[in-house]
Amino acid sequence: MTDAGATVGTGGTAGAVEGFRALHHGRAPEDPLVLPGPWDAASARAFEEAGFPALATPSAGVAASLGYADGATPADEMFAAVARITRSVSVPVSADVEGGYGLAPKELVARVLDSGAVGVNLEDSRDGTLKDPRAHAAWLAEVRAAAGGALFVNARVDSFLRGVTDPEEAIGRARLYVAAGADCVYPIGVPPEHLPLLRSRIEGPLNVAPFPGGPPVRELGRLGATRVTFGPGLLHRAMAAVRDIAGQVRRSS
Repeated sequence: MTDAGATVGTGGTAGAVEGFRALHHGRAPEDPLVLPGPWDAASARAFEEAGFPALATPSAGVAASLGYADGATPADEMFAAVARITRSVSVPVSADVEGGYGLAPKELVARVLDSGAVGVNLEDSRDGTLKDPRAHAAWLAEVRAAAGGALFVNARVDSFLRGVTDPEEAIGRARLYVAAGADCVYPIGVPPEHLPLLRSRIEGPLNVAPFPGGPPVRELGRLGATRVTFGPGLLHRAMAAVRDIAGQVRRSS
């Protein structure tokens, strides 16, 4: 294992982490940071070649690429998949490692750094149930302490995803996580109409995922998003194209 404060690989250098962190600040409202989600090395290279300055792996997309249901990927396989992605590109990569796989904060940080990632996405629900926000904030503080400045911590807020429609629940959780040292918060599933309120009440960068048929990226930025990620959405679009190609080949054979 790599010491949590050490530099690792191309993606894990101190300069890469700080460069990734800087991408989240000083942005115009209509220019959110767009981080596509690679599910393997080939897709990561395609996104880098398209000119994106950084990438963010989606755990659901990686799981699908490995033949697992979302949430069922063994930790070793997830970290190995992230490592294949980070070593295939020269841009910084943030890794979605779900709820941390039950690892102690120091071990979790070490394994993320060993994978070459410069950031980590951590969710606040388990088996479909929201975690106690104060206990989760304390755990995030331990992750932050173990990582120091070596990882960008994106704290996912799952209240909307778990059916809690009151935005105050998401705001309360997000504020606790920011106070615990999170660099960014991600209220997954937030209805776009709530974004201005969240933006006004939460300090620091705000990660948002687009809804199918919802506002485009620039509009999400104007509503309050600092960065936009896509979860497994890009993989789903790619697989639709693969199925179409497969159908064409089948019909012509």
